[in-house]
Amino acid sequence: MLSKKRGVVRVIVRKKILLVLSLLMANVSLFFLSPCSADIYRYTDAEGIVHLTNVPTDTRIKYTLVMREKRVLFDRKLGMNISQYDHLIAKASAKYNVEPALVKAVIKAESNFNHRAVSRKGARGLMQLMPSTASSLRVRDSFHPESNIEGGVRYLKYLLRYFNGNLALALAAYNAGENAVLRYGGIPPFRETRVYVRRVMDYFERYR
Repeated sequence: MLSKKRGVVRVIVRKKILLVLSLLMANVSLFFLSPCSADIYRYTDAEGIVHLTNVPTDTRIKYTLVMREKRVLFDRKLGMNISQYDHLIAKASAKYNVEPALVKAVIKAESNFNHRAVSRKGARGLMQLMPSTASSLRVRDSFHPESNIEGGVRYLKYLLRYFNGNLALALAAYNAGENAVLRYGGIPPFRETRVYVRRVMDYFERYR
């Protein structure tokens, strides 16, 4: 059974017809030519039904990757219109009481305003949400600009509160994880993280 709802494609097949799985995959790929496309994962439930989905958001399930989408890595030639998401940034910033310039700075550093960006570690979208983070934030499609920004700003606000408004630590945690910041008692000694914090701070001052 093939269904498509709100940009999410799922396929459910029983084990008895797994021989036609490859054919189904070929047909499903046609649905992933839209901006909502992503990797396809498979899992088998307790009744022996095989499920295919592009949104592996249930942390209780062990998914198997069965078809990988061509990665769209960071490209400075893409997403150069720095104002195209201003209305979405303003909306999320107002909701979570975060400065729009800070959100814009994070997006610039994370994806260069490319909503299809995917890092080598698998972080996705404008604010580069990892699948596990997106799942915890209930972001169903990290490539959807509004959903990604909503989730990213919510996470950023959480980090700002967690580190008592210390922007540098919040940014370091956004890049390296809050546990890394706690482990080192400050910005971790990772070159990537230190460069990231400086870059975001510079963009923040530029966009204010």
